[in-house]
Amino acid sequence: MNLTDVHFGVSKHKRRKRIGRGPGSGWGKTAARGEKGQRSRAGHSISLAFQGGAMPMVRRVPKRGFNNRGALVVKTINVSDLENAFEAGAEVTPATLKEHSLAKGRYDELKVLGDGALTKAFRVSAHRFSKTAIEKIEKAGGTVMTLPGKTPPAEKGAGGRPKPKRAVNAPAAAAKTEPEEAPAVEDSPTDGA
Repeated sequence: MNLTDVHFGVSKHKRRKRIGRGPGSGWGKTAARGEKGQRSRAGHSISLAFQGGAMPMVRRVPKRGFNNRGALVVKTINVSDLENAFEAGAEVTPATLKEHSLAKGRYDELKVLGDGALTKAFRVSAHRFSKTAIEKIEKAGGTVMTLPGKTPPAEKGAGGRPKPKRAVNAPAAAAKTEPEEAPAVEDSPTDGA
């Protein structure tokens, strides 16, 4: 093989296909769209799963199992992992856990479990704690702080906003706020009537 043959026939800057520029080019008139049909119209779009009107393969294949798309993704970590990764008196947060490669990836909430032994005192911040984890952290002299989690879909109102809290004894409160009626003023007799 010669070095001169390496790039033989390779076009580095390929010219675009000029369509609709007259019959001499071979791509005039219908501009490579054909005569009629959906593909010849402006703004046409066909789904990648479209199979000419037949039942698509995506719908023909059997589905197994259950997938709860609305469920929260909970990342778990044990107190033994904290014992091995952090020094005594350290502050454990989701950010510091990510720095130590203990809570990587995407998750909605972080839960600390009580598996393993704990001898160091930590200030642990997470969304959830097991009873055993709380006991072991406090027994070692540490503190526990619960972080606010995401609002569950059941508690969200229209537009994804949290539902407003209903006032207790709303009718009674409304009755108290109504303005009192002003006493009627009697017409005084006028002179010369």
